[in-house]
Amino acid sequence: MTYWNLVAFTYNSVLLSLFIIIAALMIYIGLRGRKGNFYGSVSTIVSAIFLIISIILLMAFREDDFIVHYPFNGFMVWWFFIVFGIFAGFGLLVKRIVSKIEKNENNSQNDISRLKKFILDIRKETPYREQIPINMEIFRKSFHLIGLLFIFGYFGFFFPPITELANIGIYIFIDTTKALYNLLWGSLSNYPYLSGGIEAINYISLFALLGAFIFMVISDLIRVLWGPEYSIFHFITKSTLRNEERNAVGPQIYLIVGAIFTYVLFLIGIVDIFAFTAGLLIACLSDALAALVGRIWGTKKVICPGGHEKTIEGFIAGTLSAYLIGLIFLGPIYALVAAIVFLITDYVPMRIADNFLNPILIPLSIMLFYLILPLPIGWVF
Repeated sequence: MTYWNLVAFTYNSVLLSLFIIIAALMIYIGLRGRKGNFYGSVSTIVSAIFLIISIILLMAFREDDFIVHYPFNGFMVWWFFIVFGIFAGFGLLVKRIVSKIEKNENNSQNDISRLKKFILDIRKETPYREQIPINMEIFRKSFHLIGLLFIFGYFGFFFPPITELANIGIYIFIDTTKALYNLLWGSLSNYPYLSGGIEAINYISLFALLGAFIFMVISDLIRVLWGPEYSIFHFITKSTLRNEERNAVGPQIYLIVGAIFTYVLFLIGIVDIFAFTAGLLIACLSDALAALVGRIWGTKKVICPGGHEKTIEGFIAGTLSAYLIGLIFLGPIYALVAAIVFLITDYVPMRIADNFLNPILIPLSIMLFYLILPLPIGWVF
């Protein structure tokens, strides 16, 4: 084993350990909150299990047994500790302010910092609600538009995919900082992706998904384990939280873990990339549209099994948009499959969050029907 092989193995081992720790914390959170929030508890535990399954599949079906290729596993380890340092540093700053607040009973809100006012407001009234205000619903659902980034990252749109441009940018960076790169990461021959190759697009997209997960989960773990006042994300957004997020990670974690699992199935040849993309966009956009249309324009109420109340307008908006998204990427037959699966997960109460189920069940259902029919996935001219 050469020195750089040892470095690559070390980074991969550290990265594996970090994912195991994250999953273990998620399971601990889920078990701790199962009495007061069974839905969030189950969703958190199942997401942790599928995260570990995704990592195992990545290592089992790769010749180098790495989660992501070197030096990207090294980049991800650095990314983890940078994000953790920022978020934990904010949490420690809040701890100091909380300690001062507790020592001084007279905490007037006049002439105090924005952060201290934020802490006092949260300690005065819990941010968790059964139903959040409509403006906050719109704000939260707007984050679902991030799913569109995958389209630009993987396929591009009137320009090359962002992942391909990123790969070219890395080559330029290596060339301009050759001595520093060689010191930190070794020879350019260690870099795994050719310029313009599909492998770069496939695996840099995986790197982006895992990196986004690390960014989101660290903030959410701090929120659950320490309290919402310690979360820098909650401080910046001032977002109202649902009761389902009490003692559980948030819906964004369920969504991205589901996306990571299905994307891994694509990498190992089980799921078609168009089926994955349709499932991801439906989980992001159709779910958001159904919720917003139901809240803003919904008048015809529907009592779903289990007593949960939704609206016909929300169902129509979500299912129709799911079909249209499927039509673009899958063709008319598989689009119908995708829309029906979305409608079922939206209507029938599940013990697991539909944010987690949709990006998994929709692509897998499409692949099942592909085996039965089998018709080409997408448009064939």
